[in-house]
Amino acid sequence: MRPKVAIAAVSLLSATVLVAGCGGGGSGSKSSDASAGASARGPITFVTGKDNSGLMPNIAKTWNASHPNEKVTIKQQSDQADQQLSDLEQHFQAKDPGYDVVTTDVVWSAEFAAKGWIVPLTGKYALDTSALLKPTVDAASYNGTLYAAPYASDGGLLYYRKDLVPTAPTTWSQLISDCQGKTTPGTITGSKPGCYAGQFFKYEGLTVNAAEAINSAKGQIVKPDGKTPDVNTADAATGLNFLVNGFKQGYIPKEALGFKETESLNAFQAGQLMFMRNWPYADAILAGKGSKVAGKFGIAPLPGPDGQGASSLGGHSVAISTYSKYKATDLDFLKFMESNEIQSYNLVQGSAAPVLSALYTDPKLVAKFPYLPVLLKSISTAVPRPVTPFYPAVTEAIETNVYAALQGKTSVESALKSLQDAITSATAG
Repeated sequence: MRPKVAIAAVSLLSATVLVAGCGGGGSGSKSSDASAGASARGPITFVTGKDNSGLMPNIAKTWNASHPNEKVTIKQQSDQADQQLSDLEQHFQAKDPGYDVVTTDVVWSAEFAAKGWIVPLTGKYALDTSALLKPTVDAASYNGTLYAAPYASDGGLLYYRKDLVPTAPTTWSQLISDCQGKTTPGTITGSKPGCYAGQFFKYEGLTVNAAEAINSAKGQIVKPDGKTPDVNTADAATGLNFLVNGFKQGYIPKEALGFKETESLNAFQAGQLMFMRNWPYADAILAGKGSKVAGKFGIAPLPGPDGQGASSLGGHSVAISTYSKYKATDLDFLKFMESNEIQSYNLVQGSAAPVLSALYTDPKLVAKFPYLPVLLKSISTAVPRPVTPFYPAVTEAIETNVYAALQGKTSVESALKSLQDAITSATAG
């Protein structure tokens, strides 16, 4: 998940009835907790990550103006995703009723649902999802049941130097060919820019980039059951080889082994890259004052081996804690967060990718944010990172084995075999 930098572009998530065991939802006591307070109303607390975009004061003000007896208090966590997750896990385990509505990253929802920590949005809690982007709804579901309200979406995009290439490449081979003669192989410090970079440091962003490469080649990391690994395949090898060969052949500069979102953005903004994979928030920064590529870049879908690639679906959703006392208010707050008013405000003021389909074709919004049609195409074909209740262990296995392959310390074949074994171990418990 990318850090919330300057502008948030974020969003979504996860999952029908709680069933016993790891793959489902929990015990009868958890079901009882989930139904408690179903009709109750009162003041609530909304727990979310650090508000780098400054959107939360308006959200609280707007809600509180029309709900004087059910006011919301915003509790901000840190800006580090792992710390946010740890905080939520601790409060859920303590059955804290003070965490009423929580922001959940797309990759956390399966764990929260499987452990019975968030309320399934069925029956009395049902939400109308007909106006939402389907991938955001799918990502907010677990075992076929919606568990969270998609709130902000995100998709990976290709930023390209339109002063160096007339049109964006649609395949990996075209991207590599476009760089020949126009870039310095293997580095961003030559007389010409480097060719291509994404986020290849050993952190969550590497999982995103690796998943995009593997999914673009029609591979997958785990099967739909969320437990069975399926990454030691020829398709997955094709995807990972695109990244590994990039470092070997020089179309990915060596410096990119240390790139997270900010580092790759800084390099592209300084004119040191011809192509960059990043999130939509980068558009406003690249077009801003002091950018060496302002007016010189375009935005396109990510390429793949034979055509458009597959972005990893990003974003966050909002979910109701099983232990909240005021679930009727919670549900109304979820609907409020998905409203046209809030979704439009968050896009205009914070460049947060909306989950309402209609906003992507609104003429006024498209005029202000020309990348919206491209982003819609990216999100519409996006693939969630592995949907599994064992996600922390799975992403650690991906980061460790893929990074070793990018460094040249192990072969693609060995990395995928080790990754398959590690996921098998991680999902066995």
